[in-house]
Amino acid sequence: MNQETFEKNYTMSSLHKAIKVLKAFTKEEPSLSLTELSKKTGISISSLQRFVSTFVYEGFLHKEELTKRYQLGHSLLYLGNLVKQESSLIIVADPLLKKLNEEIGESVSMSIIDGLERRCILNYDSTYPLSTKMFVGDTSPLYAGASSKILLAFMPHLEQYLENIVLEPITNQTILSKDLLISELQQIRSLRYAKSNGERVRGACSVTAPILNASHQIIASVTILIPEVRYADYDEQQLIDSITRTALEIENQLY
Repeated sequence: MNQETFEKNYTMSSLHKAIKVLKAFTKEEPSLSLTELSKKTGISISSLQRFVSTFVYEGFLHKEELTKRYQLGHSLLYLGNLVKQESSLIIVADPLLKKLNEEIGESVSMSIIDGLERRCILNYDSTYPLSTKMFVGDTSPLYAGASSKILLAFMPHLEQYLENIVLEPITNQTILSKDLLISELQQIRSLRYAKSNGERVRGACSVTAPILNASHQIIASVTILIPEVRYADYDEQQLIDSITRTALEIENQLY
């Protein structure tokens, strides 16, 4: 079944729009006006008013009456805590990533595929004053950066994704040739790790390994992020071994 048929027969356009409203809020923009929400989602003001009124009533959004701006509500916090507590992936990965973070002192994160993007779902910050940060909830294209590309390399329906995506420069290191990207993704699948330097954030280096299920399908990626100025202080192969070992430990506990 192709994507068009699936969307036509098995999805609800109004629900898609409602989800777009919630996803419009980010760490950088935690508070949005109705006009800003309309610009970000492409939904008309009249339709948005019905969505946000329902979300406010159900506790998924909070409206500041003085400023007429909206923020994510406590109902989402409650559901998010339920997911965190019950998710076997996070339960298993959390102590292992924390241990790696304490051992190496650098930022360590875990990401998943969310639609056509990479989304961070777990992170431990570096203990160094100068660090490369990843925040829970952060998203990025699947074609840029090690944590994204390794998800893409093992992604089902990869060909369909590549046919429909436009490679846009995020930094001057972003791969803009689909042929080069395909070649690198093939290498990543073979090596079972990925690395990058400044593809998504200038001055940021990373090494990543995949977490696969019993059928060798991608579940998540785990990543070590290091500022470029400190990357040479490490033995790269040791970094790769560390992140690969952590990913396999997570897999073994899951399956």
